[in-house]
Amino acid sequence: MSKLLSSIACAAALMAAGHANAYLVFTGIDNNGNAGAQVASTNSTAAENSFKSNLTGVGTENFESRSGAAPLSLDFGAAGTATLIGAGSVQTNGVGATNGAGRYSVPGGSRYWEVSAGGNNPFQVDFSNALAAFGFYGIDLGDFGGTLKLELSNNGSVVSTLDVPTAALSVADGSILYFGLIAENAAEEFNSIRFLSTVGTGDIFAFDSFTIGTKEQVVRTLPEPTSLALVASTLLGLGLVRRRRS
Repeated sequence: MSKLLSSIACAAALMAAGHANAYLVFTGIDNNGNAGAQVASTNSTAAENSFKSNLTGVGTENFESRSGAAPLSLDFGAAGTATLIGAGSVQTNGVGATNGAGRYSVPGGSRYWEVSAGGNNPFQVDFSNALAAFGFYGIDLGDFGGTLKLELSNNGSVVSTLDVPTAALSVADGSILYFGLIAENAAEEFNSIRFLSTVGTGDIFAFDSFTIGTKEQVVRTLPEPTSLALVASTLLGLGLVRRRRS
């Protein structure tokens, strides 16, 4: 009986841990190290495809019809609209080429969002709907030692802060990252994302192809908060039944 109760407690603890801000994350990096040439987006595209396989009917903003600096209106179709505020501006590159410093549009366009890394240069995207999914491409992240975090908020309250990986310093120049996240429960939903970066010396980041999804557009079933209590009570009930029979 003691072993069964230990198993029940362990299962409940694992479920609780998974329930508290444990986003499902998809990430892939294509190393480059060459500021003058685009790199094949093999790993990053695979991560994007895996992320999107969990979604349906979502919208992507690729900046191809955008120009200028923030504030910038973004359109995600059925998933809603958004406003990009803070530092940064839309930049261009020749299709198939870089801007000469390792930044370019992904996948395959000519426009992207660019911002200098550093504590004084964050930017933020405020969404019209509560979201359960967000994904993006990051280009040329970290070649001067800069790092990136995503701060997710819901109605002004921070829900979670996630570290975004970058390529190793020696191959980060011109590299491509894809990073996607899907909320595992309603408490993880968000309606604002802040891009927080730190800088070594002169790091500049590029971003492209933002994809968002509401909980209705997530193919996976998001557990409700009551589900933990239901499963825990069921497990405890089974333990009591076993005790009576033993």
